[in-house]
Amino acid sequence: MNTMVENKKKPRGKKNPEPRFSKEQYLQWYELMLRIRRFEERALVMYGQQKIRGFCHVYIGQEAITAGMESVLRKEDAIVTAYRQHGTAIGRGISTRTAMAELYGKATGCNKGKGGSMHFFSAEHHYFGGNGIVGAQIPIGTGIAFAEKYRGTDNLCVTMFGDGAARQGALHESFNMAMNWKIPVLYIVENNQYAMGTSVKRTSNVTDLYKLGYSYDMPSEPVDGMSPEAVHDAITKAAEYIRAGNGPYFLEIKTYRYKGHSVSDPATYRSKEELNTYKEMDPIETVEATLLNQFKAEDEVNAIKEAIKLEIDEAVEFAENSPYPDPSELYVDNYVQEDYPYIMD
Repeated sequence: MNTMVENKKKPRGKKNPEPRFSKEQYLQWYELMLRIRRFEERALVMYGQQKIRGFCHVYIGQEAITAGMESVLRKEDAIVTAYRQHGTAIGRGISTRTAMAELYGKATGCNKGKGGSMHFFSAEHHYFGGNGIVGAQIPIGTGIAFAEKYRGTDNLCVTMFGDGAARQGALHESFNMAMNWKIPVLYIVENNQYAMGTSVKRTSNVTDLYKLGYSYDMPSEPVDGMSPEAVHDAITKAAEYIRAGNGPYFLEIKTYRYKGHSVSDPATYRSKEELNTYKEMDPIETVEATLLNQFKAEDEVNAIKEAIKLEIDEAVEFAENSPYPDPSELYVDNYVQEDYPYIMD
């Protein structure tokens, strides 16, 4: 069992310490995490009914990362991530309606039904995907951050990747360039312990992945990814450092996915004991317990639950009733040059 599990002797949701944040903040975290959880659960159901096809990687268990991150970031900051990204996109502001429609491949989806599960995108929300190639987003996010530096803003780009991508050469090239040019990029590895079905300790001699940043003199820290409070604190510190013009920062946010790598993965490579240990740390249950025990917010919690149930029901109905893209859309949004000569009519 890994160190993170060993350090959690008791589930945090059973006894809550004195809350460090306001009731309103915990309600915001709870609402966003529950929205993501219910969206992903329904996506799995609709995939089982063959309403959703192709690859599908859900964020169940990792919701505290998005919640803690979004309570710090500005809307002008950019985010780029990998393909386990429905929750990250919803956190940025992409609606559950357009997200579900995109999973259905419908024209009303956030990418007009042409991106699917792995390729959400929204320029309006400064959300740059959803990238299907392992590690490809690392140099992309570095470039987005460089553009902010070039324009003279104090915005940053959060560049997120999984533990499997930490072995990609593009990471080292990006880290080196970012440190050399003091690029305003926050690198986050969402370490959910398994790259597909392979544990970190089987693929790397360095299992504390934040230490990779030390080779470049990059400020680097581990973070408890099952706690929105811990994520909020770590990103607050990192963002202040970056906005001050000091260059990049690297966080290893240690988390856990309750489901397999994708819908086709039965996750037989891990024990039920390990899975249940992490479920006892569930961030949604922990925050709910804080709201109920410390703030006596039963009415607000119940209202959020009911509202999100209706929201996800409506998102599915919206996706079901939306049209598929017209075949002509195949040639739209491929090239900036409108009269690009190599598109067949």
